[in-house]
Amino acid sequence: MAAIVEVDYIWKNGTLVPWHEATTHVLSHALHYGTAVFEGIRCYRNETGSAVFRLREHMERLISSGLMIMMEIPFSADRLVEAAIQTIKANNLSECYIRPLAYRGYGALGVNPSAAPIDVIIAVWPWADYLGDSALKTGVNVAISSWRQRSINAMPGAVKSSASYLNSGLANLEVVGHGYAEAVLLNENGMVAEGSGENIFIVRKGIISTPPLSDGVLEGLTRDSIITIARDLGYQVQERSLARTELYTADEVFFTGTAAELTPINSVDKRQIGPPGSITLELQARFFDIVKGRVSKYEHWLDRV
Repeated sequence: MAAIVEVDYIWKNGTLVPWHEATTHVLSHALHYGTAVFEGIRCYRNETGSAVFRLREHMERLISSGLMIMMEIPFSADRLVEAAIQTIKANNLSECYIRPLAYRGYGALGVNPSAAPIDVIIAVWPWADYLGDSALKTGVNVAISSWRQRSINAMPGAVKSSASYLNSGLANLEVVGHGYAEAVLLNENGMVAEGSGENIFIVRKGIISTPPLSDGVLEGLTRDSIITIARDLGYQVQERSLARTELYTADEVFFTGTAAELTPINSVDKRQIGPPGSITLELQARFFDIVKGRVSKYEHWLDRV
């Protein structure tokens, strides 16, 4: 996990404000009831400057998350894209993590959030490898948490909300406390769902598989990117339910996510899988070539800064 590095400005409700002035009231609705949606996005330095990976799709998903919890974000995707690039430039960053957040602010309390105003911020800061400096190269050891993934009909996986991530936090705290780098959660039916902040893939006999959205997982944009990249490279990719034992017997396992990027998994519940396999490393290398702007075929995934 990476610490926040302070920069100069945060975008809030249409205006750049100094970092230490981007505050909110302690009685803001979201602080009490979890009424917030957010995104995680990365800007990468490349040969021709900097580019943000799938920025528009992230902002569109932010708006969709808001709509699903009846919180209409008062900015268009176009305006949020413009604001993110403006914030990166204002902070003179060539590489950074981008955090848009829409939340119910100060003005009313109570379970029903409709009377509380909606605030929107975009923060950017330098951020290194999410699961540790060596994770991308050497892989990580993970464990299946005793905490189950929140039910799709209780807290939908399609909504990237602050409230949902208490579930993730409980799972991560548990396994990190036992010496693992990250957690894997099963859904209520006992099938593999995702990591605490990542989607998960397995490779077996050359076939790549990942849990379907119907199993309650987030519709990850890095997940979608890797499915597209793998198919473009000629691999068969299946979206299907996975039993936990399939993690133990896989030839390769890896996480995907904006923060985790593409991180190999070396072991699950002390069942050895790694070191990182050839397909994992091929997909990882291709992914980084794309985000660094080296593959013209995927230029439409990049918003140049």
